[in-house]
Amino acid sequence: MHGWTGKILHVNLTDGSCRREEIPTELLHAYLGGRGLGVRLMRDFFRLDPFDPEIPLIFAVGPLCGTTSPTSARLACVTRSPLTGTIYDCSAGGRFAWRIKAAGLDAISITGKSAQPVFLAIDDTRAEILPAGALWGKGIKETVASLKERGSVTAIGPAGENGVLFANIMMGEGNSIGRGGLGAVMGAKGLKAITVQGSGVTGVADRERFDAARADVMRLFRASPVIFGELGIAEYGTPALVDLMAQRRMAPTENFRSTFFAESGNYSGPSIRRECGARKEGCYGCPIQCKKSSDKGEPLPEYETVNHFGALNGNSDLHAIVRANTLCNELGMDTISAAATLSAFGEARGRFPDPAEVASLLWEIASRRGEGELLALGSRRVAQELGKPELSMSVKSLELPAYDPRGAYGMALAYVTSNRGGCHLRAYPISHEILRKPVPTDRFSFSGKARIIKIAEDVNAAVDSLVACKFAFFGATLEEYGELLSAVTGVEYGPESLKAIGERIYLTERFYNCENGFDRADDALPERFFSEAGSAGEGIDVPPLDRVRFEEELQKYYRIRGLTTDGTFTDPSFLEVLP
Repeated sequence: MHGWTGKILHVNLTDGSCRREEIPTELLHAYLGGRGLGVRLMRDFFRLDPFDPEIPLIFAVGPLCGTTSPTSARLACVTRSPLTGTIYDCSAGGRFAWRIKAAGLDAISITGKSAQPVFLAIDDTRAEILPAGALWGKGIKETVASLKERGSVTAIGPAGENGVLFANIMMGEGNSIGRGGLGAVMGAKGLKAITVQGSGVTGVADRERFDAARADVMRLFRASPVIFGELGIAEYGTPALVDLMAQRRMAPTENFRSTFFAESGNYSGPSIRRECGARKEGCYGCPIQCKKSSDKGEPLPEYETVNHFGALNGNSDLHAIVRANTLCNELGMDTISAAATLSAFGEARGRFPDPAEVASLLWEIASRRGEGELLALGSRRVAQELGKPELSMSVKSLELPAYDPRGAYGMALAYVTSNRGGCHLRAYPISHEILRKPVPTDRFSFSGKARIIKIAEDVNAAVDSLVACKFAFFGATLEEYGELLSAVTGVEYGPESLKAIGERIYLTERFYNCENGFDRADDALPERFFSEAGSAGEGIDVPPLDRVRFEEELQKYYRIRGLTTDGTFTDPSFLEVLP
C-alpha cells in the first residue's frame, strides 16, 4: 500500500491500553483520510455527549502527508463539539502531522478518561500513557518546552483543562486546532499533551507521475494572484484581506452592527509588517509560508483575529490585538470565538472592552473565574443568560468569522448550511464572490448560490480529507490534486470521484447532526442581518438580507442535496448504503 499506512492507534485512557489495528482498505479508499476518515470512524459514537468519556478524539492524517505534495503536512481532529453539539472537525498544519505518518499511523483514536493528568507519547513501535501532573495548569510554551525532546508536541492550555467551550488544541509550532472547543474535550479526558516521533518514510507509487503533478501545482501557485500575486497572502499573510474587506464594505464591526471600520488600516498586512517586523513562516514544508511571526519569533494574528479583536470590538490598537492573540495562544483558546463573545458581551452591557480589559477578561475566561465563568460558555449562552439572545452573532452556537453575510450572499447561505456551525471554510464562497477581478456583480444576489455552495462544500470536504490547505486551491484544483493522489497511492482519482467522496462525507456529517436533533430551525442567521443594513460608502450600499430570497435559496439547496423541506433526510437508513 502506498500513501496510507493502513494503521490506527486506539488509546483508552480509562484502562491505560494502547493498541495498533488495521484500517479496512475500503474505508481509506472511500474516505481518504483526515476529515473524511475521522467522520467515518465516529459512526458508532456520534450520539455521545461531547464530554462522555467514551467519545473518541480522533487525529487523522491524509494519504499525501509524508510526501512533498504541497501543503499536505496537515491533520484533522474530529469529535463532537461541546460548543455547538455538531459533529466537528478542525485541521492544522505542522510537523506533528508529518510525524504521525512517520510513526506508521493514519489515525489516532483516543477514548476514556484518565483519573490523573497524563500525556501520550508515540513513536515507531509503541505508545505510552505517562504522568503529566506537573504540567497541569501550565501554559502552552512551558508544556511544549518540557516535552519537545520526545518529538513534536500538541497540547492544551488552562482553557482546555477548565472546560472553556472554545478551548483549542495547540500545536508546538504555533498552529492551532481551533474552533468548536476540541481542547475542552481533550481536557475532559485528563490528557494534557501528545508527543510523536517516527522514522518511517511514505512511499510513492509512481515517482515520475508524482514529480510532474507536483510541478503543475507549483506552477499554478506561482501564477495565482491571491497566493503570490497582487493580493499577496504569501507576502502579508491573511491580514492582506483587511484592506480588501474594507473596500468591499463587509468587515464585521462592533458586533456586526456595522460593516466598515475606518481605522482598520492600523492592523492591515502592511501595517503589521511595518510595526511588528513580520517575517515569513508557515507549516512544515509549505511553499506558501502564509504564517507571519514577529522579529522575536512570536506568531502574529491572522485576518479573523485582527478583525475580531479589532473592528468587532471597536479597537484599532495593533499591539493590543497582537497581545490578545498571544494570550489566547498561550492559554489555548480560539481567537474568533473569544473575541466574538467579548463583542456580544460588550454590546449587551453598553460598551466594548478596552484593550487592558480584554487581557484581564481572557485570563478570567481561561481560569473560569469572575465574569469568565459565563464568558467561557461562548456568545450564545452569554447572550441568553443576559436576556439578549439576539446579540449572539452565531450559527449553531459557532461565532461568525470576519465576513459579514450582508456583503456576500453566498457566504450568508454557506454559514447556515455548514455542518459545524457558522464557518467560512466549509464552502468559502469568498473566493468566488470577492477575490476575483473584476469583482463579480452577483455578490448581492442569491441566484445560483445554492448550487455553488453545494459543489464547494463537496470539494472542500475532499480537500479536508486529503488533507491539503484550502489556500492551495486559490491556484490549483481537484484535477491537479487528484493527479498527485493517484501518483502517490496508485489508485486512480479524478475531480469527479473526489467530489463524490466529498459529498459522501458532507451527507454523513449532516446525517449525524440530524440524528442529534438539528434541522431547518438551526440553519438560521441572526435576525440582525435581515433587519439592519450594513455600511454605505464609496458607491457601495450594503442592505439587509432579503428574507424571502434567502429562504427560497435555502430550500433550493435542500432540494439539490435531496433533503426534506425541513433540512432532514427522507431515508433513515442513509448510513447503511455507505461504506
